[in-house]
Amino acid sequence: QEQLVESGGGLVQPGGSLNLSCEASGFTLNNYAIAWFRQAPGKEREGLLCIFGSGGTTSYADSVKGRFTISRDNAKNTVYLQMNSLKPQDTAVYYCARNRRWYCSNPLTIDTWGQGTQVTVSS
Repeated sequence: QEQLVESGGGLVQPGGSLNLSCEASGFTLNNYAIAWFRQAPGKEREGLLCIFGSGGTTSYADSVKGRFTISRDNAKNTVYLQMNSLKPQDTAVYYCARNRRWYCSNPLTIDTWGQGTQVTVSS
């Protein structure tokens, strides 16, 4: 069974950092681009960053530029989202997702979603 499982969410104070993980199983990770999305209460799901199967990256959200970084470790079948300088408006459920292609298309064509991990930024 092909699936993605996120972990690493939690409660963090403003200005803090979190590193989310997205572990893939049932398929070869470097054959696909993987993206991170988030969905805040009452808002639409928002695409953030994407990483190519080859390792290049694409950003889809100006709100996280310079603060969030996407990376991958194909040996561990895992993609990461490093989040720094967190703000209360970053509070959301964060999802990783598999793009149908090895590159980060625009728009993305997602065929597999993780279950999500909650990130809450609050003092």
